Amino acid sequence: MSRVLVVDDEADIRELIDLTLARMGLATECAGSVAEARAALEAEDFQLCLTDMRLPDGDGLEIVRYITEHCPQTPVAVITAFGSAGNAVAALKAGAFDYLAKPVGLEQLRALIKSALRLPGGSQDEANPLQALIGDSPAMQQVRTMIEKLARSQAPIYISGESGSGKELAARLIHGRSARAASPFVPVNCGAIPENLMESEFFGYRKGAFTGAQDDREGFFQAASGGTLFLDEVADLPLAMQVKLLRAIQEKRVRKVGSVTEEPVDVRIICATHKNLRDLVDKGAFRQDLYYRLNVIELRMPPLRERLEDIPPLVDAILHRVFGDKPPRLSSGALKALQFYAFPGNVRELENILERATALCSGDSIEVDDLHLGPEEIHEDEIEGRGSETLDEYLNRLERQAILEALQKAEGNRTAAARLLGVTFRSMRYRLERLGIE
Repeated sequence: MSRVLVVDDEADIRELIDLTLARMGLATECAGSVAEARAALEAEDFQLCLTDMRLPDGDGLEIVRYITEHCPQTPVAVITAFGSAGNAVAALKAGAFDYLAKPVGLEQLRALIKSALRLPGGSQDEANPLQALIGDSPAMQQVRTMIEKLARSQAPIYISGESGSGKELAARLIHGRSARAASPFVPVNCGAIPENLMESEFFGYRKGAFTGAQDDREGFFQAASGGTLFLDEVADLPLAMQVKLLRAIQEKRVRKVGSVTEEPVDVRIICATHKNLRDLVDKGAFRQDLYYRLNVIELRMPPLRERLEDIPPLVDAILHRVFGDKPPRLSSGALKALQFYAFPGNVRELENILERATALCSGDSIEVDDLHLGPEEIHEDEIEGRGSETLDEYLNRLERQAILEALQKAEGNRTAAARLLGVTFRSMRYRLERLGIE
């Protein structure tokens, strides 16, 4: 069983992380200070360390540096206050592989842990990290082949695909198999950064550049020096920031806020979004020149509904990852129900469905009722009767029907309709645009 060291002086956060890790089949040891963390690291080996930045007797950077020097096979991630990009950058430069911003989201925490355990010293197959992309469907075979080719290139890459389809995993695999693998992989969620902080977080700032700038700080571009900068949800960048990003990519130089000189940067850009960038360019919401700079090569991550034959191995892998060698069994009826479900949330939704089902099932068998599948379930008799429709056309028709019914029940209120369908308002808005529903 993989062991994780959690370092935080807040008992509530330690308990939250401990419970999350336990459900993933991981053992946890907790520490509330730098001294306790160092004692734990000296006493035993860990496959991952999660540490807060602010601790009673020091800061998380001390733990990052200690692990980098004495436990180089142990990946370490830091937890920072929201908006503290400087702390995150400092940690990445000190050797941390990733960071989380408070308040800690469980989905982001699970994704970070799964990613960490694929790194050297983790529990995944290091001989062939592409095995992290589970499934032998033609679509996934094509993705693996494309990743191998892209890893040999230095060109910018645009990864398209729906939410939950594995875009960040693909980006990490490209970086990990490239000539830049020994340098940092820095992921940035462009939609989570306040607009007034974007320039300083991307490019850094000089002491005194603005109120509160008490020291020189480096940005994400400097943190990713020699490695890969992954811009997730790049479509959420405001137009003013798009101009600055375009210049940084073109000139390979950045200017810190408050500085009069530029400095060279060497990063490979990989970006991703669940939105259609081409449509946004046509609407004037995304700069055409930046689009062509980012979209030199496109990698499309297929939605799960296009590779339903991969569901059995995915289910097996997820259950073994959560429960180890003795996972609960999925009944044949439950497996069949999953194979007739549209999965609007893709692999991430499959993970959530299985985690919820294991908590609700009685005994060691997961039945159909434990899955609690939503309105996008596909019945076998419906599939047999869909005639000459393609699978995408058929699924779009079912999705349109479910949305229109929900809107009718909600008397046109989109927020209420999203709640009825069990999706976020943002997801609802995206579906309405994609299906052309006014």
